[in-house]
Amino acid sequence: MAQDLVKRETNGNVAVAERTRNAVTYTPRFDIVETERELVLYGDLPGVSKDNLDVRFENGQLTIQGKVEPRHADHEFLYGEYGIGDFYRSFAISEDIDADKISAELHNGVLTLHLPKTEAVCPRKIAVKAG
Repeated sequence: MAQDLVKRETNGNVAVAERTRNAVTYTPRFDIVETERELVLYGDLPGVSKDNLDVRFENGQLTIQGKVEPRHADHEFLYGEYGIGDFYRSFAISEDIDADKISAELHNGVLTLHLPKTEAVCPRKIAVKAG
């Protein structure tokens, strides 16, 4: 069912930096887990503060964007893999999500998004009566 609820994701699984309009943009990595009751997305966003994070769900589109401020500006790096600058990630989500109950948490550089399924698509137990 996850394939039905998450129709597509942009730019694959890899955090890739690309030059656009004189700014560096990268695509953060996300894991998606499906349970009977919800989809849970775990986003790898080291160095992101909640003040620099914008999460929106509109017309079946879940968008995560924001900015990572430079860390250790006084150091010259030999090599760096952490994303710095603007980031963007978008997922097309089916209408089987209860948009009013979506919640988000940011803890230790991991964004956790809970997207509850509507009651209509959640499995339910059918009571069997003895006759």
